[in-house]
Amino acid sequence: MKITICGSVKFAEKLVEIYHELKEMRHEPMMHKDMFGIADGTAKELINGISANHAEIKREHNFIKWWYDCIKSGDAVLVCNFDKNGIPNYIGGNTLMEIGFAYILNKKIFLLNPIPEMGYKDEIIAMQPTVLNGDLNKIS
Repeated sequence: MKITICGSVKFAEKLVEIYHELKEMRHEPMMHKDMFGIADGTAKELINGISANHAEIKREHNFIKWWYDCIKSGDAVLVCNFDKNGIPNYIGGNTLMEIGFAYILNKKIFLLNPIPEMGYKDEIIAMQPTVLNGDLNKIS
């Protein structure tokens, strides 16, 4: 299955680990190439830019449209939602949009961890994601 991996840039290292796990499981994971450089620290300019002006970096690198096109070309999205900013299983604004893209494009939506208690929880529930409870083997 072609699976677009989504989640906060803060979790780049974990996203890369999951990318490799999915490959071992014979899936075709998809993720922006810059995520690997962010994870291993080699994308210094990008890492510094994200800290300084995240919105500008998103525009400059066309990240929102890139993720849309990636989701469109795949079969599913895997939202890697971990604890962030004191919120268990955090899903941020960009990731919420990516879930919405997947929903509108009739793609499968998998959440690695349960739906977070956030102001837009009902919107996430309405898009009917499959919660994996941390078990990638539940992807089908």
